[in-house]
Amino acid sequence: MFDPALFAAIPSIWYALPLIVAVSLVYAATRHELLEPIVHHAVRTGAWIAGFMAVVFAVLFLIDRQL
Repeated sequence: MFDPALFAAIPSIWYALPLIVAVSLVYAATRHELLEPIVHHAVRTGAWIAGFMAVVFAVLFLIDRQL
């Protein structure tokens, strides 16, 4: 059956990974029709999103450390 305690053991940051992949693929697929440009654009977009999230995390972490 479904055990909610199983999901409590997973760090929340891992939930961002499938979201980044899905958003990147959909965004790239709306821009291109062929598979190769879709994958190339999705990888670049995924890296951009992950980098942006890392910068926001770093800023919030530094603000938290100052308080």
